[in-house]
Amino acid sequence: MSHALASHPAHEAIQATPRPAQHIEIRAFDGPLGAEVIGLDLSQPLSAADFQRIHRAHLDHHVLVFREQRITPDQQVAFSARFGPLQRHVLKQFALPENHDVLIVSNIVEGDKPIGLGDAGHFWHSDLSYKEQPSLGSFLHAQELPSEGGDTLFANQHLAWEQLPEALKQTIAPLRAEHTYLARYAELQARSPWRPNLTAEQIAEVKPVTHPVVRTHPETGRKALFVSEHFTTRIVGLPEDESHALLDELFALSTREALQYRHVWRDGDMVFWDNRSVMHLAAGTPSHLRRKLYRTTVEGDTPF
Repeated sequence: MSHALASHPAHEAIQATPRPAQHIEIRAFDGPLGAEVIGLDLSQPLSAADFQRIHRAHLDHHVLVFREQRITPDQQVAFSARFGPLQRHVLKQFALPENHDVLIVSNIVEGDKPIGLGDAGHFWHSDLSYKEQPSLGSFLHAQELPSEGGDTLFANQHLAWEQLPEALKQTIAPLRAEHTYLARYAELQARSPWRPNLTAEQIAEVKPVTHPVVRTHPETGRKALFVSEHFTTRIVGLPEDESHALLDELFALSTREALQYRHVWRDGDMVFWDNRSVMHLAAGTPSHLRRKLYRTTVEGDTPF
């Protein structure tokens, strides 16, 4: 049994009466990762068999696009929680007031105050890699989309590892790297007038951590690169110049276009990506166009 399902057996045990299967179709994209899920209605009960199918597809394709989802934030939270406990973002001021498990990702400003985190995803990253237990995966549900821009890019980190030169693989396989939320925070604040100062309590939540440069997926056993330009600051044990040079090389190799899927958002889309397998990047939205999405994040394991 997979880790994600084993951690929440009670969620399935309460389904005493079998639920009918939905007519779900999973269509893989013609690219290095990703698939779309057609016919799934998350506003309706989901059978254990259908959930298992979604879970398997997520492991196989790393990014799933659920089309035509007309669901409430509470329904998004309930589905997300079937994969494991949820994690809340350190910027709690951007949580949805009626459900703090939901992070508002938005560039909308109302009454001289941003309603959400407007510059999320400005650099390539894996969500919450700066935590001792980084995210298993994240869900992002479109609420209001711009008429242009707003795409999200994903890069397959299993392929990134597998396609490295053999000598580089041997060099980095035993290494560990430091991750910190504060790595580029001042830079982001300089770019955006809306990114808030952190309180002492928030800073205490995001102390630096170290993780393997190459992690092993806890459910599939596949290896993946696990460094990012956003949160990874140094290779432990290397001189600063060597660390900087090696990280720059890995950042470039891990985000090559050949590894990418670009998601062009449609009304009703909800995207679920595996933070153990991919990195992602927000491609940017014109400042005069409104964009709002709701994010939920599932806690993962300590990388090994």
